[in-house]
Amino acid sequence: MVNGVRLALDVGSVRIGVAKCDAEGLLATPLVTITSGPDAVNEIYELVHEFDAKCVYVGKPISLAGKDTASTMAALDFASLLAKQLENDSVTVRLIDERLSTVSAQRGMHEAGRTVKQSRDAIDQAAAVVILEHALATERNVGNFVGEEVS
Repeated sequence: MVNGVRLALDVGSVRIGVAKCDAEGLLATPLVTITSGPDAVNEIYELVHEFDAKCVYVGKPISLAGKDTASTMAALDFASLLAKQLENDSVTVRLIDERLSTVSAQRGMHEAGRTVKQSRDAIDQAAAVVILEHALATERNVGNFVGEEVS
């Protein structure tokens, strides 16, 4: 398996949840929630450099039927902008299936006794953790970064 910090993003129209893992890829933890908008790519760029990340996984929302949605296109656009910003760095941006990551995060918050309204930022970060945990588990099986590379 590859070494190095990885970040994962749950890109939404209002907020972007961010998670990171340790350099060994053992533990994914929530990091921050960023407001979506024109400065978001720059904020992620700064986090990549602050943590010396080697890969950024962007959750690719796909319908349960396996079809692209408006959210899919927004995530693809964001991933493309980020990849362009990072093109001179040795950081890969990859799309990874995020079906049910937000649902899983919401369920976890509900089980902890928190409402969705009380937990929006935490849900976005928890969804990013789910995305990163999925990526790390798949990496362990294949021995390398996973998902579709964005260029």
